Amino acid sequence: MSAKGLATARAGTAQPRIASGKIASLLPGILVCLAVTLASLAVQAIEERATGHPYIEALVIAILLGIALRTVWSPGERFRAGIAFSAKQVLELAVTLLGASVSLGAIVASGTSLLVGIVATVVLAIVASYAICRVLGLPARMAILVACGNAICGNSAIAAVAPVIGADSKDVVAAIAFTAVLGVLMVLGLPLFIPLVGLSEHQYGTLAGLTVYAVPQVLAATVPVGILATQVGTLVKLVRVLMLGPVVVAFSFIAPYLPPEGASSGQGASSKKDASPKGRPGRLGFFKIVPWFILGFLALATLRSLGIVPDAATPPITRLAGLLTVVSMAALGLGVDVRVLARVGGRVTLAVTGSLIVLLAVSLSLIWALRIS
Repeated sequence: MSAKGLATARAGTAQPRIASGKIASLLPGILVCLAVTLASLAVQAIEERATGHPYIEALVIAILLGIALRTVWSPGERFRAGIAFSAKQVLELAVTLLGASVSLGAIVASGTSLLVGIVATVVLAIVASYAICRVLGLPARMAILVACGNAICGNSAIAAVAPVIGADSKDVVAAIAFTAVLGVLMVLGLPLFIPLVGLSEHQYGTLAGLTVYAVPQVLAATVPVGILATQVGTLVKLVRVLMLGPVVVAFSFIAPYLPPEGASSGQGASSKKDASPKGRPGRLGFFKIVPWFILGFLALATLRSLGIVPDAATPPITRLAGLLTVVSMAALGLGVDVRVLARVGGRVTLAVTGSLIVLLAVSLSLIWALRIS
């Protein structure tokens, strides 16, 4: 065999080894998430047997168990890759599969007034959140991260906007850390608005879609309420997520004109030297603006609307999406250390909380203004 042929043969045998090695590195973390998932499903089953109805769904139980486990045990290096995979890729796959249960006709039926209202809510939330952060003394880039995280989709928005505006890594870590904690609190606390404000299932789904950070967290907040709330919440949230593209593009033009990080006192402030070169907008890839799972969701929703995905296939796909969502919620819980609240600082805490209150107020105003029933 020639040297070239021998090299090709060795490369061919190396590929399966690399793939198996990657799978092996993910397994420990995935198994931990599956263990939390099974425990959550068992608790839900006990609830159903005792009361006839799961007052706390497995989705929420998985988050709480994950947080509890993370509080007493910090996952080692061998677990982190699998937990991160479950929190991101598994989560995104679950969202994609959910598209098979949604008809795009529902978006059209929602009317242009709701679509315009969602856009207006995002814009108002960004402006108001930025103003609150600046009044509290946070640097401009940190204020943008908090504003976009609250207004659009939490960690994903922070991660997408950060490189465009040249945000300091400490600001990014602080924003994401608090968003992770607050996102879970939102999932657990939002159902309280149903009796407090007297929301219908449709209204609650709209509120969840307008305020909850991540698409899978919308599922966790709406599935216990009902299928209508889940469908409406998911659709509203997807329109809100699609706002990330225009927002990222807008900030890519604004970034060169932002004041240096050292120009404003506050947490995460860095030197002018660090802020200046990073403030230049970078090149934007298509999948940086529109995540693949959003495209997958829309593709499956289109196939479902056209009748290519048969009705008989919808229930098993939906059940699989639900199971994968529980796994991802367990992973998200395992990634939340409640002690980060003590490290992100008072001003960041006030800024994010104040921004969220504004977002809730604007969202409720939109629901009542559009007379959503």
